[in-house]
Amino acid sequence: MHAPDGFINAPVSAAAGLVAAGAIAVSLRGARRELDERTAPLAGLVAAFIFAVQMLNFPVAAGTSGHLLGGALAAILVGPYTGVLCVSVVLLMQAVLFADGGLTALGVNITTMAITTTIVAYALFRGLVKVLPRTRRSATAASFVAALVSVPASAVVFTLLYAIGGTTDVSLGKVVTAMVGVHVLIGIGEAVITALTVGAVIAVRPDLVHGARGLRQQLKLRVNGELVDAPDTPAAEPEPVAARSPRKVWITGLVTSLVLAGFVSFYASANPDGLEKVATDHGMDEKAEEHAIADSPLADYGVEDVDDARLSGGLAGVIGVGVTVVAGTGVFWAVRRRRADEPADAASPTTGTSV
Repeated sequence: MHAPDGFINAPVSAAAGLVAAGAIAVSLRGARRELDERTAPLAGLVAAFIFAVQMLNFPVAAGTSGHLLGGALAAILVGPYTGVLCVSVVLLMQAVLFADGGLTALGVNITTMAITTTIVAYALFRGLVKVLPRTRRSATAASFVAALVSVPASAVVFTLLYAIGGTTDVSLGKVVTAMVGVHVLIGIGEAVITALTVGAVIAVRPDLVHGARGLRQQLKLRVNGELVDAPDTPAAEPEPVAARSPRKVWITGLVTSLVLAGFVSFYASANPDGLEKVATDHGMDEKAEEHAIADSPLADYGVEDVDDARLSGGLAGVIGVGVTVVAGTGVFWAVRRRRADEPADAASPTTGTSV
């Protein structure tokens, strides 16, 4: 859903830029309460993983594809404030290095893809985990629903911005119907990716999932060769795991991101994504402008002067993951909560063990 330059007029694009800048400023302050020396590198990894998975367009309808937006995934894994920053870092890297999403439209894209998805998803996720049983399966199911709803919500916000500052005269009723309809389908793919990722991390390191903190797993006892629930008593408290190093998770996540961006992305759908398809069908792209850095060496996710399409796309993906993880980790390391500065807050329990 990367809007190019020219879809939204200058005043509305500037206003969206101010909204995005304000949200980022608030998120930088809020992220200090979510990040520390242990979780800051993981937030950089989340940004790189979102970049990688966004390269994997999947078919959703005839002639249309979709890709992960990532707001729900980031918010649940590393927190809503850090989540806004994660997706914003990805959008900035895509616009500046790969000519994906307009430069003047960056505020619009951050507003729709980072702010809207993160706020909607995390609010819904937290509401669901409060009423559902406090289990790993409930957290995974809540992440599915939150991610599913966040995508059409993003489409609605974009349509509102277009209704105010659209540069072409089109039927807004048809645009709303088309945008929401196709992005509900894209939302299903988003929900599957988000739930699988959140569920996988919770299964091995629930203490690293911000949205799952405070949840517990019922302990098991082996009786006559079978596992049964242990009594829920103080003596059955699970062993804390928050002190474990997240290094294995970080390495696994980075390798996965590199493989997805460097190899699997070659097999992604070449069909236009939801916004591109709707824009073409309804004439919204009549005044779309060429990207200011369309001649970038990495434009369109390929490496200049590398003729082999598979190699060119793979190298671009690997470069993108590397740059994003370095940039993201640098940002999150700079704003992290320092344990020495805030010993009482840093010493607070993060989870216990698993969900």
